[in-house]
Amino acid sequence: MNINVEEGDSTDQKKEEDSLSSATNLSNPSLPTVTPPASTGGDVDVDPPPPLAAEQSPAPQQKRLNMVIPSRDPDALVSGGGISFLTGNQNARFSYGYSSFKGKRSSMEDFYETRISEVDGQMVAFFGVFDGHGGSRTAEYLKINLFKNLSNHPDFIKDTKSAIVEAFRQTDADYLKEEKGQQKDAGSTASTAVLLGDRLLVANVGDSRVVACVAGAAIPMSIDHKPDRTDERERIEQAGGFIIWAGTWRVGGVLAVSRAFGDKLLKRYVVAEPEIQEEEIDCVEFIIIASDGLWNVLSNKDAVAIVQDISDAEAASRKLIQEAYGRGSSDNITCVVVRFENP
Repeated sequence: MNINVEEGDSTDQKKEEDSLSSATNLSNPSLPTVTPPASTGGDVDVDPPPPLAAEQSPAPQQKRLNMVIPSRDPDALVSGGGISFLTGNQNARFSYGYSSFKGKRSSMEDFYETRISEVDGQMVAFFGVFDGHGGSRTAEYLKINLFKNLSNHPDFIKDTKSAIVEAFRQTDADYLKEEKGQQKDAGSTASTAVLLGDRLLVANVGDSRVVACVAGAAIPMSIDHKPDRTDERERIEQAGGFIIWAGTWRVGGVLAVSRAFGDKLLKRYVVAEPEIQEEEIDCVEFIIIASDGLWNVLSNKDAVAIVQDISDAEAASRKLIQEAYGRGSSDNITCVVVRFENP
């Protein structure tokens, strides 16, 4: 299903997935719309968007409290999912679902990727959420190129962590070369998960986040790269930069994340060096990968509690979007849920 993003310089957000995938629009104009209160969001210091226009009130008998995504734009929320087996164990399978919603923003700067490929004879699954700032072009570039560069790395199978670091660096460098003709600065976070055999590797740049459910508990698999993180602040200052408070802590008074792809004007301080965590898949019930439009209003524990009660990964991702919007998120909201079904 093609999704037309309203950003002028963007292409379709959802490309054709593998044959096991499905995609649906989520809307229900018969249910009432609840407009949540505005809240701040976003990584670049800009004025907040105007509130959504009010829609026609529902019939008096429809007294429901459940938040429903506004249906004026049928392409505003897209969701889908798929299922596959882990390499080397045909009894251990995983399912995944994704949802992405423009929300109260006037344009869509979030992108996501779900890809299952064969690399050197092994099945590899890639999942990622990319939250752009200053426009959508960096996030879109990552969707198209990051996993391709990683899977093409000659050492991807035998030295996966090193390959991830080098692929992230190279993708950033390649993007910055293409940015030379652009006057307006832009960047993006990247929260990714790679399934390779019985291994789960999470690599993160920025303030999107990956959270795992292990034995019923919410376990963070990434730590947000924020300018006020002690180690990040020290790194930035040692490089000659500074952070100041401008509504939130910002690098150079501009950017609310301390690591990102792109952002050529701040590249000396805002790096695309990923932090990587690894876990055995048989210890993990599911993972949630999401942009900060979700995490700004949902704690790790709350998000895991919501997904625990929903066995279908796509339905769980839609529920997370609805819950975040209902709690007042004013940002784009994108999430991917991956469930592991071990024997």
